[in-house]
Amino acid sequence: MKTVPVGVSARHIHLTEAHIAILFGEGYELQVFKDLSQPGQFAAQETVSIVGPKSRMDKVRILGPARPFTQIEISRTDAFSLGVNPPVRESGHIDQTPGLRVIGPVGEVELDQGVIVAARHIHFHTSDADQWGIQDKQLLRVKVNGERPLIFENVIARVSEQFALDMHIDTDEGNAAGVKTGDIAEILD
Repeated sequence: MKTVPVGVSARHIHLTEAHIAILFGEGYELQVFKDLSQPGQFAAQETVSIVGPKSRMDKVRILGPARPFTQIEISRTDAFSLGVNPPVRESGHIDQTPGLRVIGPVGEVELDQGVIVAARHIHFHTSDADQWGIQDKQLLRVKVNGERPLIFENVIARVSEQFALDMHIDTDEGNAAGVKTGDIAEILD
């Protein structure tokens, strides 16, 4: 049986160094709140507000370290509330996506693009993928056994020496299945 831990990902933002400087002040360094499942990644103590055409969401967690582009990952429910219609995309694929206003304690940034609903995916360390015969970008079927078990289709395999085994779904998906971070999923094929 091919099992993988589940990580339910709430709304969050990845920021560039330049945007960190605008939002928090020149030379500001994000402080680690807690380490995440992927090596070197962390939830920062700092949060920001995001503002869309219909509403504002406060205390949106920043994930570090800084990235080469700013990206906001929200659920479909968040998108309805904010009044935007982002596509479902893999992280980093932000072309032709909507933007939002991001407000920090020192300044704000108006993004032209960068808002996505993250495509469900599993991070595989190369050794795990090799053991199970899984290729990078392969689409998988994965069963979760929460309160309301279901099978997720089109789960993207992301394979790298830099990754640790973990399935990422958003809060809408986690709530639909009644699963939480730390639960176990089974890769069917």
